[in-house]
Amino acid sequence: MSDIIQLLPDAVANQIAAGEVVQRPASAVKELIENAIDAGADRIQLIIKDAGKSLIQVIDNGCGMSVTDARLCFERHATSKLRKAEDLFAIRTMGFRGEAMASIAAIAHVELKTRRHEDELGTYILIEGSEIVSQEPTAAPAGTSISVKNLFFNTPARRNFLKSNPVEIRHIIEEFQRIALAHPKIFFSMHSDGNEIFHLPSEGLKQRIVHIFGSNYNQRLVPVEESTTIINLNGFIGKPEYAKKTRGEQYFFVNNRFIKDPYLNHAILNAYEEILPAESYPLYVLFIEIDPAQIDINVHPTKTEIKYQDERSIYAIIRSAVKRSLGKYNITPTLDFDQETGFSHIISQKKTEDIVPPTINFNPQFNPFDTGSPQKERQDNYSRSFEKKSGIPQNWETLYEITQRAQHQQLSIDPPEMEQVVSVENTQEKPAGKLIFQIHGRFILSQIRSGFILIDQQAAHERILFERFLQQLETHQGASQQSLFPQTVDLSAADFELINDLLPDIHALGFQVRPFGRNTFIVEGIPADLGSGLSESQVLEQLLEAYKNNQSTLKLNKRENLARSLARNAAIKSGTALGIDEMNDIIDKLFACSTPNVSLSGKPIIITFTLQELLEKFEK
Repeated sequence: MSDIIQLLPDAVANQIAAGEVVQRPASAVKELIENAIDAGADRIQLIIKDAGKSLIQVIDNGCGMSVTDARLCFERHATSKLRKAEDLFAIRTMGFRGEAMASIAAIAHVELKTRRHEDELGTYILIEGSEIVSQEPTAAPAGTSISVKNLFFNTPARRNFLKSNPVEIRHIIEEFQRIALAHPKIFFSMHSDGNEIFHLPSEGLKQRIVHIFGSNYNQRLVPVEESTTIINLNGFIGKPEYAKKTRGEQYFFVNNRFIKDPYLNHAILNAYEEILPAESYPLYVLFIEIDPAQIDINVHPTKTEIKYQDERSIYAIIRSAVKRSLGKYNITPTLDFDQETGFSHIISQKKTEDIVPPTINFNPQFNPFDTGSPQKERQDNYSRSFEKKSGIPQNWETLYEITQRAQHQQLSIDPPEMEQVVSVENTQEKPAGKLIFQIHGRFILSQIRSGFILIDQQAAHERILFERFLQQLETHQGASQQSLFPQTVDLSAADFELINDLLPDIHALGFQVRPFGRNTFIVEGIPADLGSGLSESQVLEQLLEAYKNNQSTLKLNKRENLARSLARNAAIKSGTALGIDEMNDIIDKLFACSTPNVSLSGKPIIITFTLQELLEKFEK
């Protein structure tokens, strides 16, 4: 029998490696930008077309490559960061494995133009599926420009599994934001299909956060700084009242490398314990500086996982530093050089010599035992003059006469509204021939022939609105309530792209929303069914947060997710007092639904208690 084990060709091995390194266009963007950073660039441009499927181009002004290096960088395990195995424990660069360029070249058409600053001519290389088609000298600016075209052209299975363009663009933006946050001193720009998405000048970390997430984040940030012998920690955390329902704004960087670490994330949430709303996640952008010898970053090809030698100490340091910053922010003002100071000196303090001490006036002729008219007249005159000077009304002691009234007279000061509320809770009316009560502001009790039913009012209203919104999405007949004053909503670039993707369905629900400049929408109307008392911008932001939260936890189609998100936000909440007509309306509309018994979370809405069950409880 002949031998059956053989070495794979390099092209096949590169395609297999590409499956781990390049999972989608965003993975290629990450690898190319990290290479530009390692090359020492201080100006990096990203250009994408068709969500990176047709073109990903990264242009930098780094050190460039020689002719030999330009050819060798596309070979597997070719890297400038390592020379021996011990170097793995002293790595401070972004890349080191030497697989990214070979993997990208194996599944795409790649064009490379590069020139070192000291050279007169650069190098041009064209590669198609790991095969070098052309290599020649060319005129090029100092630095490197690499274009990746037709990604996954020779792996159609992987290309077919890519999501829609808006989804892929959001993944690219997410990777771009992580790198831009880690390197605020580098200029970054990003263009998608001819539109500029980001323009980030060299700046401080706080300004970079504000430029990426929006100007309204300026007042949400709390600085964190801690220096120990184990780690140095610095960055910003968000104030508890601005926490969101999604996890999208949590960033940990170890030696400027973005990582995902549930253990350290738990340290942050532990520090926010008891001051964070339920099921909410705070913003944080934290940087950990640690000796590379104390960590192992060679865990996964994406390099987002790290092993630590002293993980428990790092957990304790992060938790205590965040907790102290939250306490300090409550009692100590912070210096903010971005604040407007033009109005800070309008109110001037008085000079010390202009301050007059208060004086006390009294009547030296007053005799409490003298009831004669001259004495009383002098007292009345003095009281009137004292009232003029001090502003205290005369006969102030009559305010306490209420204490001398009878008990029944004191009870009569209760407002009539209280009596009406009591009568609603204890009403014996029979609307529509049945008794209806509200219990603890959460449940509706309605009598039926065989006993009574108990309805969860919030879950019932969510079911009613969900089916109504689904119908509106199918028929495109959502009623809209025009706003008297349109409001603008500033969003992050990723959220802006998400709203753009959802715009037709949002219009079908009754929203009147249109783009208004970069990363900004103007809201001119909202669905007429919404009566939560929130502003138009708050309604849209809550809808977006709920949609992203459902997207990460549930596998729902776009319309069902939108209907569920809007129904959850618009439904009446537990604790809301309802009148008889409102309770009757909920009951009638609930039983008109296709599935009235099951809530959106799969739990029961209605529980039936029979008369026989009640008799058994009383042992009858």
